[in-house]
Amino acid sequence: MEPNNSRYKIHHGAVILKDQILPDGCVLVENGKIVEVAAGDLDFPGAIEINAHGNYISPGFIDIHIHGGGGHDFMDGTVEAFLEIAKTHARYGTTAMLPTTLTSEKEDLILTLEAYQQANLINTEGASFIGMHLEGPYFALSQRGAQDPKYIRNPDPKEYQFILENYDCIKRWSAAPELPGAIEFGQYVSSKGVLVALAHTDAIYEEVEKAFAHGYRLATHFYSAMSGVTRKNAFRFAGAVEAGYLIDDMDVEIIADGVHLPAPLLKLVYKIKGAKKTALITDAMRAAGLAPGNSILGHKDKGLAVIVEDGVAKLPDRSAFAGSIATADRLVRTMLQKTDAPLLEIIQMISDVPARIMKIDSEKGSLTKHKDADILIFDKDINIQMTMVNGRIVYSL
Repeated sequence: MEPNNSRYKIHHGAVILKDQILPDGCVLVENGKIVEVAAGDLDFPGAIEINAHGNYISPGFIDIHIHGGGGHDFMDGTVEAFLEIAKTHARYGTTAMLPTTLTSEKEDLILTLEAYQQANLINTEGASFIGMHLEGPYFALSQRGAQDPKYIRNPDPKEYQFILENYDCIKRWSAAPELPGAIEFGQYVSSKGVLVALAHTDAIYEEVEKAFAHGYRLATHFYSAMSGVTRKNAFRFAGAVEAGYLIDDMDVEIIADGVHLPAPLLKLVYKIKGAKKTALITDAMRAAGLAPGNSILGHKDKGLAVIVEDGVAKLPDRSAFAGSIATADRLVRTMLQKTDAPLLEIIQMISDVPARIMKIDSEKGSLTKHKDADILIFDKDINIQMTMVNGRIVYSL
């Protein structure tokens, strides 16, 4: 693996920018940063030349909700798990990721946060880490999905304040906004500069509207484990899904694997929220990148047994999905095949938009001068040919 102080010239490819695709362009990289992007060819003496052979040259994919892959889960709580997941997903175009926890005992959560801090110091062979995402444990039991019910509880100020005071690696926290204490939770967590998202929720529109005003800015895996229209005493109430559409400034993230959301819903999200307010996520569990069969959701010893079939993980009784096995390239491919969104906007949804949501768009998310050299080469079918992370080639065919 070349050191990231190497100079690279990536050329003869269609360069995907934020607002256009250059049919034949060139990207220059030095010291891990992009130093120039231009149409045509540029002289860059002493650079290692990478010919894209007419394929796409794209910003790297940023996955802000991911649990595992390659046979590992972040809840395993080991440095090895973190590093192997980062390497696995880099093969499919992910250059930056937000490792995500599952609802668990506090001790297991701490173990995972400790492992993150150690792994982050030595992670040079896969996608980079951009912080931790805590998914739970403050959820509606009725919308738990595959989250273990024995750990689900209401927000506890002593608990969440302790965690945030001791682990500054946490950049996002997902919770159900209708729970007792959830508004105070949202205010406190967002005041610490941590993104608060609504998830696994039975909130009605009015509760989401209030939550949005108190820090809840993102809808976690939109549609999944989330209330829609309900009836109470003959009256209809709009739910969290409708709130996600109606609140213009709320971002949504979608598992665009074609299974969690079928084509009509992918089209609807794109039509209403648009590319600029929608992030594509894998929400991948440990079976991502592996063959179908039996797997485990969560900790390898304490997790939930699941079956992987039909391109998704399911509970053993097949009553519900139990996680995604998607990789980032599959999300792009699915959006291309199942919606009328153009490639330029789809790439925005998996690069620029997640970077903005996580407030790292000054460093990542587009092929722009001075930004990190997180760069992909892929063909018209979104088969990844090369992955570069911070100016290092971590994968190539």
